[in-house]
Amino acid sequence: MSGKKKRILIILVDRANYGRMKPIMDALSEDNTVEMLTICAGSMVLERFQRTVDVVRDDGFHVHSEVFMELEGSLPVTMAKSLGFGVVEFSSELNRLSPDLVVLIGDRYEALAAALAAVYQNICVAHIQGGEVSGSIDESARHAISKLAHYHFPSTSESRQNLIRMGESPNTVFNYGCPVGDVIFSMQSNSKRDLSGYYGLSSFDISEPFFLVIFHPVTTGFGEESQQIDAVLEVLAFFQIQSVMLWPNIDAGASHIGKRIRTFQKNHDANYLKMITNLAPSDFQYLLGKTACAIGNSSSFVRDTSFWGTPVVLLGDRQNGREAAENVTRVPIDFDKIVGAVEQQLRHGRYLPSTLYGKGDSGKKIAKKLVELEPYKQKRLHVADDND
Repeated sequence: MSGKKKRILIILVDRANYGRMKPIMDALSEDNTVEMLTICAGSMVLERFQRTVDVVRDDGFHVHSEVFMELEGSLPVTMAKSLGFGVVEFSSELNRLSPDLVVLIGDRYEALAAALAAVYQNICVAHIQGGEVSGSIDESARHAISKLAHYHFPSTSESRQNLIRMGESPNTVFNYGCPVGDVIFSMQSNSKRDLSGYYGLSSFDISEPFFLVIFHPVTTGFGEESQQIDAVLEVLAFFQIQSVMLWPNIDAGASHIGKRIRTFQKNHDANYLKMITNLAPSDFQYLLGKTACAIGNSSSFVRDTSFWGTPVVLLGDRQNGREAAENVTRVPIDFDKIVGAVEQQLRHGRYLPSTLYGKGDSGKKIAKKLVELEPYKQKRLHVADDND
């Protein structure tokens, strides 16, 4: 590869992807030995999710392609078909852009589509946040991406060991932590910001206690989401504390959750509840760092809050098995149990920040290693021994 720049392709498929990849993208964009390419896909390019791709452009990154792959319906069958469309669309774009290395993050089915499209064209894949344990179909998607990927950047030492136990060579697995910590640590020294003119938050006083709420559908529990979100909304009605709630992702069951939220807003005088479709990564982190308690089932409530020490009430099975710091209290989706956990977290207040997911210096380390890596095609199963 001497004499030409390494072409590193970053693939982003949802709002959380970008928030965690941005430190890596920042570092790569400053390296004159690299040509960084970017594809945005999934919900990032959809109008009803307020086109997070435009945030990427506003931050100064060139988006080389927008991939449309989502079939409407929010059903298990539409998720499966969207995965198929994604393989087709990503295959065309990867053939056109001809990267040396594709970088994926997480466990979304859109990322799985990109991984399949890449490896069947002999394109080397690096995967961030592999080896983690969680609930829903995301668990299977994450491990499938890991088995396709050639290089791995897990976020914890336990995740690294999980990857090695899965047959990945230790020489290809680098634990530098989660890059979202870079964003958070850069904010903590200057964390004041005025959001009153944005997102319709003019009536909210962020200096007063508020809840931050995210509840995504659990694909392996499709059909249960309406009853579950009703319980969450009843909890918010019980406390009557000002609450910022993000709309759920695009997974199967999301339309049912959205319908129940709209019905609740119509039938209740819920002036305390503000629904937001999307937040810029830094604004989301600001709210996550300021909230009195985060309530829901998002992975950000496990991973990101560990850097802040934010009290969390984690609901249901969606994050089962995921490593968490002491700030996270897990409860089933039951009104009384959720209320009790929230009350306990409000009494406790903030926790000390944790280094479980890194020390806030991951982005540059991952970017540097990506530049150094030698792309290859053929993987081999590695049988771990006691020295690994």
